[in-house]
Formats: sequence, structure tokens, C-alpha cells
Amino acid sequence: MDAGQTRSDEPLHVLRAKYHDYCSAQVADLLIYMSPDEIYLLAHRALREKGGRGDFSYAEMVRVATDWLASRVSLPPFELWVEDYRAHPDRYEEYFLGLWASELDGAPASGPDED
Repeated sequence: MDAGQTRSDEPLHVLRAKYHDYCSAQVADLLIYMSPDEIYLLAHRALREKGGRGDFSYAEMVRVATDWLASRVSLPPFELWVEDYRAHPDRYEEYFLGLWASELDGAPASGPDED
């Protein structure tokens, strides 16, 4: 695709899937740089903030840490993101994890920002 070429022909459900993929990649990038000890500490901190206590598996710790990071990462709202994506799709290609591709079959994506 040429730099600056728009993809305005993409259906809204595909754009939403790409947006969620982009947001997931941003949080995943943060997790990659964290050691298991940092994930452990972050997960326990997040659990304490919610008033919880106890032990949980590493997979649960990663989920809790991911949720905590996602709530604190500054990501653009969908409307702003899609406007920029349509103007400069090449800027975003490296951030997609490929999760959005499942939306190519035409099934609408579900989520809190559905119209």
C-alpha cells in the first residue's frame, strides 16, 4: 500500500477490530518489557487496590497486570484513531497483532463501542 493511501472502503466492524488489535498491541508492548517479578508485584498491587487478597496462578497475574495497564495507558478514542488510520494506514501496520483478521469474514465485532 502506498504511503498515505486511505482505506475508507473497510467496513466499520473491521476498523473496530483493527482498533482493538492496535490497543492490545500497545498494552502487550508494555508487558513484554516487564520481568515476571514486576508482573507479580503489579498484579498484587492491582489486587490490593480492589480490596482482594490471596495467591493466583501466573496466567491470572498476567491477566490482572494486563487489565491494570490497559486502564492506565493513554489510548486514543476510536473516532480519533479511525480518522488518523484512514489518513495514514501505513503508520499502524506494524502495531497490528493480526487479531483483527478474523473480522474479514463479515461477522460484526461486538464490544462496548458498538453503534
